[in-house]
Amino acid sequence: QVQLVESGGGLVQAGGSLRLSCAASGSINSFTMGWYRQAPGKQRELVASITDGGSTNYADSVKGRFTISRDNAKNTGYLQMNSLKPEDTAVYYCNLYRSTWPELYDYWGQGTQVTVSS
Repeated sequence: QVQLVESGGGLVQAGGSLRLSCAASGSINSFTMGWYRQAPGKQRELVASITDGGSTNYADSVKGRFTISRDNAKNTGYLQMNSLKPEDTAVYYCNLYRSTWPELYDYWGQGTQVTVSS
């Protein structure tokens, strides 16, 4: 079992920046790391993901503004968020995922609130 702890959320004005961190209690090697968010009344959505090999994927709504990265040596992942908009307001969750049949590993953090004021 891997525990994930997110940090770095907070209140920021539109146009500002935040950097989220996701610290894992164990090795993140071979896992895909993802950042998801959930706004009030909406479904949780994928914001960005990064494979162990460094391939990244972004939601269209954050492309060019957010950057996902990871440091396997520190068992930590990051989400740099620039040019924040009010619509980015949500609880942001870190996820680790690995599927090696028949085993499936899917870990979630407790979330960190990001609020962007207009």
